[in-house]
Amino acid sequence: MPSSIPLMTSSSGPTPTSVESALRTLETESGGINALAAALRGPLGEPFAKSVDLIRNAKGRVIVTGLGKSGHMARKIAATLASTGTPAFFVHTAEAAHGDLGMITADDVIMALSWSGEQPEMKTLVNYSARFAIPMIAVTSNAASSLGQAADIVIELPKAREACPHNLAPTTSTMMQVAIGDAIAIALLEGRGFTALEFAHFHPGGKLGAMLKFVRDYMRTGAEIPVKPLGTKMSDAVMEMSAKGLGCVCIVNDANEAIGIITDGDLRRHMRPDLLTASVDEIMTRQPKTVPPSMLATEMIEVLNTRKITTLVVAEADKVVGIVHLHDLLRAGVA
Repeated sequence: MPSSIPLMTSSSGPTPTSVESALRTLETESGGINALAAALRGPLGEPFAKSVDLIRNAKGRVIVTGLGKSGHMARKIAATLASTGTPAFFVHTAEAAHGDLGMITADDVIMALSWSGEQPEMKTLVNYSARFAIPMIAVTSNAASSLGQAADIVIELPKAREACPHNLAPTTSTMMQVAIGDAIAIALLEGRGFTALEFAHFHPGGKLGAMLKFVRDYMRTGAEIPVKPLGTKMSDAVMEMSAKGLGCVCIVNDANEAIGIITDGDLRRHMRPDLLTASVDEIMTRQPKTVPPSMLATEMIEVLNTRKITTLVVAEADKVVGIVHLHDLLRAGVA
């Protein structure tokens, strides 16, 4: 099969052996993902859809289980499901027989990962599933295996060569396992209309948490807002810009509504001998873009990038309540 990932070329010499190895690994693993996508368009589509429906309609949680490398993938799948609105957690297949079966209820759904489907440690979970009528989804490459025969639904992954040159170390197979887990999680997310606001509830920390906060969490308020009324002389406006250090000043009317904004760029465009004696009404950019304090930080960044600006006026019920600068977002780790 011709390679779809071209080898590197370098004017300084041949491609390093390690890079060639890496490219072969990616090529092999991408072949597994392509085979999985092809299977989903064919016979795998029906059991996949049934699995998603089963999980969506379950009263309980998704119990994701596995052993060895499949166990590591199962733990990741459980975390992805939980973070995208599907209650789930990981149960180690071997630990299940030593008390962890008590974590599983009759309202749950078990998703069992085993590439061969013949791990003897899985028997305990299989028997428990049958005894209490807990539906089980098997994710395996062998539908005829013991696990496949016992499961209510079998997601049979296409057999693919491991990236390991000996075809032994789980590489392509684990990539396919985690990919099908991601596919299930996103299908459930989209099916229930899971929103970014809901996502924010589960991700309060790190950069994701910062991006899922709101404009009100980052805006400057009160005396920190550079603001002047209509009719102000430019000399006073420039003093306000310098004092507040945001490179702009918001111009408001008597009702505290944003009528215009003056930025450093406006000063350069209107540079003239009488600039400081002119009125802000002549210099300001009218109808400045405003955002509500309830807007997500991610959406705010998109506005800044789209308009190629660094500052946004925050308004609520048409009244100016704050201002946000790109530098504040950078310091917070949002942008």
